[in-house]
Amino acid sequence: MREPVDLRRQRILAAVQARGTARVRDLADELQVSVVTVRRDVEELTREGRLSRGHGVVRSTLPARETVAEAVPAAGDRVAVVVPVRHSYLTETLHGARTVLERAGVRMALHLAPQASGAERPLVERALADGADGLLIAPRWRARADEEADHEWLAGVGMPTVLMERRPWRGSALHALDSVCSDHWYGAHLAVEHLVGLGHRRIVFATRHDSPTARALRAAFTEIAGAHPLVERWAWALVAPEAGVDGPYGADETAELPALMRGVGATAMVLHGDVDALMVVQRLAEEGVRVPEDCSVVAYDDVVAGLASPPLTAVSPPKAEVGHTAAELLLQRLAEAPGSRPGRRVELLPRLMVRGSTDRPCETLGE
Repeated sequence: MREPVDLRRQRILAAVQARGTARVRDLADELQVSVVTVRRDVEELTREGRLSRGHGVVRSTLPARETVAEAVPAAGDRVAVVVPVRHSYLTETLHGARTVLERAGVRMALHLAPQASGAERPLVERALADGADGLLIAPRWRARADEEADHEWLAGVGMPTVLMERRPWRGSALHALDSVCSDHWYGAHLAVEHLVGLGHRRIVFATRHDSPTARALRAAFTEIAGAHPLVERWAWALVAPEAGVDGPYGADETAELPALMRGVGATAMVLHGDVDALMVVQRLAEEGVRVPEDCSVVAYDDVVAGLASPPLTAVSPPKAEVGHTAAELLLQRLAEAPGSRPGRRVELLPRLMVRGSTDRPCETLGE
């Protein structure tokens, strides 16, 4: 005999009141009815003001329970995490997110996106089909066109989503999406101020240009060095020919870095990221340029910079904290009613790790 609707709804109310929060799927299993039936009951109870609902999560509106309810989803929820394959920078970010999710009893399903444009979308669709309740994502976005192509579908993904280490440009479809990112302008500022403080006046900046971080760094270095009263001359170039996909670039921008350094008369370089920085230091050594005696070097990322010889001074973005904060933000979203709070854009400040690759300039290389 089918259970009366009123009785079933009373049981739903009692279950949610007892826990503070409950998942729709768990309620359906306990009541031995379909998820669609529970959703219909929850919608009616929400209209009556007796429950509030988020994405797959139901909360009691009774004051006695609200004072003790935890701002996390019920144990067993699943969060999909989508990051590029072979991306060592994000390894610490993943560990930070995993720590938070495991502490909350939330399962993390990791999806690795291949090195191809649009690779994230089918992974997100698969995660939705598998019952994911929330999404942490760091799209590859090698070029601006890749980012534009992802904006519309990602903005309408239909579940709480937090971008990690990605900052959509102003006015885009993703402008209001929750995001947690390192403040790379501040990281560039730390590098320039460190070198200028040591007495360097001519600096070469070399970055990748196949990621949002690389493009943000180029813009930051251009702004900071161009306006700095103590920087006499500077230049920007690709850290390696394969590091750019957005060309075309000028001759100086694709020049061999030792030659560009001599042309500028530079005594210091800032290089993004660590592996490319290590390769450049080796190339300098082959041409008889000593680090830091002839050229101070600052790396950007600090994944393996400390393992170089000499250990490289590096700007260290808060990689683990980005994952930690993103996961906490997502858990808050999962426990809230949709649209109950405005979107949040969190920026965390990098640090400068001073090591043996920077020192006062001994002399300026000849023009």
